[in-house]
Amino acid sequence: MKPLLKVTNLSKRFGTLSALRNIDLEIQAGEVVGIAGQSGSGKSTLAMLLAGYLVPDQGELYFAGRRIHWPFQVRSLDIEVIYQTPILAENLDITSMIFLGNELGWSLGNNWFKIPNQLKMDQEATRILDQLGVTYKSLREKVSNLSGEKRQMIAVAKAMSSSPRMIIIDDPARTLSYPYQQTLLALVQEWQKQGIGVLFASNNLEDLLATTDRIIVLRKGYRAAEFRTQEAEREQLIAAMVGTTDYEKLTPIIWALDSYYRAREDADRMQRSQLYLEKEQIDLDSLRHKLIDHLTEQVTILDSSNQALQNAQRRLLTELEKERKHLAREIHDQIIQDLLSTNYQIEEIEAHEDSSPAMQENLINLRNNLRNLIDELRNICSDLRPPTIDSLGIVAALQSYSHEWAKRTNTVVNLNLDKDIARMSETVELSIYRIVQEGLNNIQKHAEATQVDISLQHASPRALMVSIADNGKGIIQGVDTAQLAHDGHYGLLGISERVALLGGRLRFQNQENGGLVIQAEIPYSSNKSAAKQPYFASETNS
Repeated sequence: MKPLLKVTNLSKRFGTLSALRNIDLEIQAGEVVGIAGQSGSGKSTLAMLLAGYLVPDQGELYFAGRRIHWPFQVRSLDIEVIYQTPILAENLDITSMIFLGNELGWSLGNNWFKIPNQLKMDQEATRILDQLGVTYKSLREKVSNLSGEKRQMIAVAKAMSSSPRMIIIDDPARTLSYPYQQTLLALVQEWQKQGIGVLFASNNLEDLLATTDRIIVLRKGYRAAEFRTQEAEREQLIAAMVGTTDYEKLTPIIWALDSYYRAREDADRMQRSQLYLEKEQIDLDSLRHKLIDHLTEQVTILDSSNQALQNAQRRLLTELEKERKHLAREIHDQIIQDLLSTNYQIEEIEAHEDSSPAMQENLINLRNNLRNLIDELRNICSDLRPPTIDSLGIVAALQSYSHEWAKRTNTVVNLNLDKDIARMSETVELSIYRIVQEGLNNIQKHAEATQVDISLQHASPRALMVSIADNGKGIIQGVDTAQLAHDGHYGLLGISERVALLGGRLRFQNQENGGLVIQAEIPYSSNKSAAKQPYFASETNS
């Protein structure tokens, strides 16, 4: 299949600075290709070259099988561009800007001249802006009077007003609040379903991982790496962006990105609060600066503390899993084998015909006690290190453990496991197993439940939802992680820590009919090569 867009050997210099060097790129119809890279890596330069805004020093461009020569008008190729900073005609009103160059109306002659249909354009503009969630005073308002965020959404609306075959997006999210960012991501997925090719350049790796089919990483103008999105790990992308696999160097960058995303969401909430305060005529400038300064200070302090705590907790869990595995192996390979050998010796003694009935009865009781002891030790080994998880994966491990737990506690356990769950990394599989294990132990100790429902389902293509619900007492005062240890809920505290280390989300909620629901959303990758990695492997190398 011929690609919709093909670029070969594309290069661009600005004086002595090489912005792009020998870039090759292909995009199929209906494919979303992400471009990742640090600031200065060449993402915006690539977008502007493909939009015809810049002329390269060398390289070839083919669109729909036809060779395209610079300079060119991008809209003549049925390509729309959403720039990082919107390029708008400031003197036009909202409707005129949305349909600039694509006016709706009556054609005269050979379709080269149109009489605009203002009513029809206003109706379509209203529909598009309603879909985007954009509010406005009047469609006659000039775009120069709009906020930066609304100007960016007008640029998005302009791309939606035509029927493009391809859309180039150059990281417009940096000027958008969180709700508008989510709207744009939903549009990208809709464009993909419509068979539109999308080139999506962004600094937000979470957005790229959520929407793209492939991700190309640029570094210093070079094409550093390419990943299939389903197989890509965020750490791999960051390593390609910065040019190192050294975990000690990557950790601050990963935490900086996480802190940036958290700070961005906090800033969005602050902005909404500021809009409310503006109606009350409060001096927002002074308040905003104070809030931002305070937030920056707190984020810096928390980021440093969290990094140290997270690394310490990872090392602790790594050593704990190693010790559990070693102890389980010692019990299985030595103690249980010695007990089995003793049992065989007792059987030989029992087989002698000259044994008295009293001796025979004592030997039978001794053998039964040994069998019970061996069964108990095997249960301990399973708790320490489930053997099925290494050989058969998390689904089989949960089935085995929940069956044994239900039998041991005389509790009904209902399992709902997604049949499409593939093998994951050892870190994720062990964490899910420990979450369920600790959740069931907490139910046994505190809940007084007679039934437990366990679910493991895909929450999204890159996230799993683990749910544990019981019909017990619930938690009277709700869940406060600071209070969990004080109340003796160490299992819930362990679940909270594990989910946090995986970068997931955790939710506790009492049910209306009684009992507690624990929901843990865990990001994961189906990358099979990761499944053989040791528990928290990246941390043990640090």
